[in-house]
Amino acid sequence: MTVTDIALVGIGKIARDQHIPSIAADPAFYLAATVSGSGGVEGVENHAEIGAMLAARPDIPAVSLTMPPVPRFAAASAALAAGRHVMLEKPPGASIAEVLKLERQARAAGKTLFATWHSRHAEAADAARDWLAGKGIRAVRVDWKEDVRKWHPGQDWIWQPGGLGVFDPGINALSLLSKILPVSLHLTGATLSFPENRAAPIAADLTFVGPDGLRAEAVFDWRQEGGEIWQIEIETDSGTLKLTEGGARLHIDGAEQSVEAPGEYPSLYRRFAELIETGQSDVDVEPLVHVADAFMLGRHIAVAAFHDDPQEIS
Repeated sequence: MTVTDIALVGIGKIARDQHIPSIAADPAFYLAATVSGSGGVEGVENHAEIGAMLAARPDIPAVSLTMPPVPRFAAASAALAAGRHVMLEKPPGASIAEVLKLERQARAAGKTLFATWHSRHAEAADAARDWLAGKGIRAVRVDWKEDVRKWHPGQDWIWQPGGLGVFDPGINALSLLSKILPVSLHLTGATLSFPENRAAPIAADLTFVGPDGLRAEAVFDWRQEGGEIWQIEIETDSGTLKLTEGGARLHIDGAEQSVEAPGEYPSLYRRFAELIETGQSDVDVEPLVHVADAFMLGRHIAVAAFHDDPQEIS
């Protein structure tokens, strides 16, 4: 097996929780360098910025970018221009246009671009897609609710323009839904709740339509208390499917099904290795299109100010 040296750019929570252990466990990759202004990984060469790494390590052919979406375009473009294969953490960019521009740049350079959607690699995602294939879809309900203080503590970027607010986790539901459904949906309405002191929504109620009068609803909320709710329920002409725990568990008509998969991030790196080996790219912007439509069509309402520390006085 060919082992590909890879550089990890942006050493934050998601990198430490998911990317670093997944790379370490994957025989196709070796973590050769990191890029972080606040410290890298013990025992791994670190650079303060991506330009320095690209100049110093022309021998590293692959780069995985895990920084927030707004600065990611410049880093990805620089890596492609330097002849590297690029993997993008979700969402793949702060806008659809820049993702499509990166896709064209990768094609012109003959390099792999992988715009990842980790929830599409959840343990039960493939089994859900296979069970739904060929069935008539009658109704779809998505509930994606979590406590932002738990999952994004002190991450100011996520509340800024381009940070997506509650759509940062909500886009996981949209990516998973667009993988498993045998029909396509488009958004027709949205209500976005913006805290008085924030530039991004803390909650969103979405309505979609599909073929034959199909309606789908999604509720995203960052104010959840008492445990996360990450589930999709789909009523069909042959029974009801429910995915819970972000797609890790599958139930058909209330009965849990046995599923086996390597896990989201190990599967992402396996896919990245396959794409590099075969000289392909994988860039799908459909989940980002749904988010853009929500911002374009959505009704904005103001809600109470949000503070990371609930003891603060608004």
